[in-house]
Order: sequence, then structure tokens, then C-alpha cells
Amino acid sequence: METLKKLTVEEEVTRPDPYLLKMRGGNRPRFQRAHYTDYLVTALGSFVGLALVAIINYIYNVPLLAPSFGATAVLVYGACHAPMSQPRNVVGGHLISAITGVSVYQAFGLHWWTIALGVSLAILFMSLTYTLHPPGGATAFIAVYTEQSFSFVLSPIGLGALVLVAVAVIVNNISSQRKYPEFWF
Repeated sequence: METLKKLTVEEEVTRPDPYLLKMRGGNRPRFQRAHYTDYLVTALGSFVGLALVAIINYIYNVPLLAPSFGATAVLVYGACHAPMSQPRNVVGGHLISAITGVSVYQAFGLHWWTIALGVSLAILFMSLTYTLHPPGGATAFIAVYTEQSFSFVLSPIGLGALVLVAVAVIVNNISSQRKYPEFWF
């Protein structure tokens, strides 16, 4: 049986903690330059998708909605190959987060802790359903903070997510360098 060696004070101080070692990070991945047409496709898709979402935003008068969908636009148009950019994650993540946020607000009202609870539960539920989509956290935040009802889930959230995905499918496939989606479900 192996015996544990008692460390001296000097060894204890100089021994790197495995927990702290994880914080060093690693090598930065190389980013490949895209063809200029890819940048144009990204800009076109983002403009069209966000213009349609802005119209939805004005119809439903939810001013904080734009930042959540703006972050989604970065993913579906600028990083369309990423798993969190795929339709399952975009639509599922926003819907699950909206349902979660509205449910928390309806059950407990608007408090500092209900905003944190809504977002935390949304992250949990997106993780459990494999629909993790970072802007979904903002959707849950908005649902609680703006005191939404369950109608918020389908419209404007469901509608906005579907619009962004539909535009991404059309625009991202214009470029021969892109394929979107990588998977639907």
C-alpha cells in the first residue's frame, strides 16, 4: 500500500493546485479567414433577419427582445457551423427559456432572485434537452424582467426564432462555402 508523504511547508506552497492549473487555458485555436463573399453573406443574413425581428419587436412592443435575437443572429449568420447555431438549439433554446422565464414570473413574480432563478433553470432545461443556446438565457431574463404572459412564448419568441432560422437557411446556403443547417434535430 502506498503511503502518503507529508509535504513540507515549502513543497505545499510551491505545489500547483490542479484546480488552479485548469485556469491556464490552452493554445488559441487558429481562425481561418473566410472568403469575402462569406462576410457579405453574414452581413446580408444578419440585416434581413434582424430587420424582420425588429418589425416583430415593434408589433409586440418588447424593447429588450432585440438584444436576445441580436446574439442569435451572431450565431446563425456568423458562426453557422457551431452546434449552438443549429435550428434545434435556436428554436428549442428560445422556446424552453421563454417557457421557463414566464413560468418563474407567473409563479413568483418579479424579484431579483426570480430573474436569477429563471435564467438558471433555463440553462438547466436547455442542457437537459440538448438545446443549449446562449441567447436563450437572455430570453428567460427578458420573460421575467418584463413580466410576460405565456403568449410571449409563441409570439414574439417562437416567431422570431423561426424567422431567424428561415433567413439563415436561405442566406447561408447562397455561399458555396457554407451549409446550413448542419442538422435539424
